[in-house]
Amino acid sequence: MTKIKVLLADDHTLVRNGIRSMLENSTDLEIVGEAQNGAEALTKVKELAPDILLIDIAMPVMTGIEATAQVSKLYPNTRCLVLSMHHDEDYILKSVEAGAYGYLLKDNTREEMLRAIRSVATGEKYFSPSVSNVIVESYLQKLKEPETPPAPKKKLSKQEKAVLKFIVEGSNSREIAEKLNLSVRTVDNHRASMMKRLKVKNAVELVRKALDEKLV
Repeated sequence: MTKIKVLLADDHTLVRNGIRSMLENSTDLEIVGEAQNGAEALTKVKELAPDILLIDIAMPVMTGIEATAQVSKLYPNTRCLVLSMHHDEDYILKSVEAGAYGYLLKDNTREEMLRAIRSVATGEKYFSPSVSNVIVESYLQKLKEPETPPAPKKKLSKQEKAVLKFIVEGSNSREIAEKLNLSVRTVDNHRASMMKRLKVKNAVELVRKALDEKLV
């Protein structure tokens, strides 16, 4: 029988020892290594290619959420199962967004931990009931929130657009004034007005904004 290879990542030695003692007597699991932080977990995943990375969130050097995102992207054959003391919506949702296959609380039983590892190893998602409730509530809340309408495009006058077009092309105020039969002061006023309305600090940012938002 092929065993499920598990890598443990937690910055507390006592916690890792406790988890190891809970799991190592299971005939279908094999603890292949341990890591003390997210960065080390990432290195160990590359070296050991575990099926499951059982990982804590709050760790030094690289957090569990950051490591989960990297593992999900670089080593998709390793599935991340978060084991945390934090029953916090922000932690839970960020773990899911990072690609975690499951989220368990550290006060869960050995039986539930084994059930979670075996489920995730088959490609299923696993969240303990209280964690599932947080995810569902967040989803329902988003459904209730009205969609944010798209921000209206910045409206420029016909003359401002003409001035902006020449600014984008690299003309200076005097050249623009001659081309549009305006005073240099009027051109400068248009330039200042557009910069204020578009919330940019200089001509370079004004040109970039004009191009990005297709204002000319």
